[in-house]
Amino acid sequence: MQLAGKRILIDPVLSSYAAPFSFLNKAFAGEYPWRAESMPEIDLLIISHDHYDHLDYATIKALLPKVKRVVTPLGVGSHLRYWGMNPEIIDERDWNQSVHISDALTVHVLPARHFSGRGIKRNQTLWGSFMFVTPERKVYYSGDSGYGPHFKAIGEQFGGVDLAIMENGQYDQDWKYIHMHPAETAQASADLNAKAVVPGHNGRFVLAKHTWNDPLIQLAKASKDKNYRLLTPELGEPVRVSDTTQQFREWWE
Repeated sequence: MQLAGKRILIDPVLSSYAAPFSFLNKAFAGEYPWRAESMPEIDLLIISHDHYDHLDYATIKALLPKVKRVVTPLGVGSHLRYWGMNPEIIDERDWNQSVHISDALTVHVLPARHFSGRGIKRNQTLWGSFMFVTPERKVYYSGDSGYGPHFKAIGEQFGGVDLAIMENGQYDQDWKYIHMHPAETAQASADLNAKAVVPGHNGRFVLAKHTWNDPLIQLAKASKDKNYRLLTPELGEPVRVSDTTQQFREWWE
């Protein structure tokens, strides 16, 4: 994401699996267009929590020379420091705290309804969502979260959102308190008073029982009566935040 003159990378996982061992899960079939070695310098790295599908050891190690600054919820920096990242570039924050990146960009760490942990360790680090605020616009990233009242509270706190990047995938009825179904993603986006929504967390790793495209099929249906614009780029297709006329085809059909 390019915002306020900064190149921002969020929860990068460039490996072919999102687990401690490759046999535990796999990526959906398809070509993935990014490689760590081809990445440019990263002005700001955001890590929402320490689950394997959001924080990948191999990816972080490969990106170490390219990252200038990091913002995470409390405790997540312990992984990064252990893997060799310079502690001086890591900013860890509690919910409802912020980091001043520049005169044109402030990052707010906000609540999410989820959990954390790697291996047998659970909930020793915090998880969160994020608001990126510039003089021109507000961009929200949900991280992983179940549906809850925090979406409406965040929308009211910031007076709406220009663009919301929302979790939409890897759901199951047994996980309803930590992951949203598409109808809940639609409602959460409306609660935020978002003008435009980009769904994420789908089409990459096999972490639930649904098909790769079910999240997009269901969200498109659930969004028909909502006031936001649903933006559905293919992998690698850019979204122009300031372009209110940009449209995307239903490529998953």
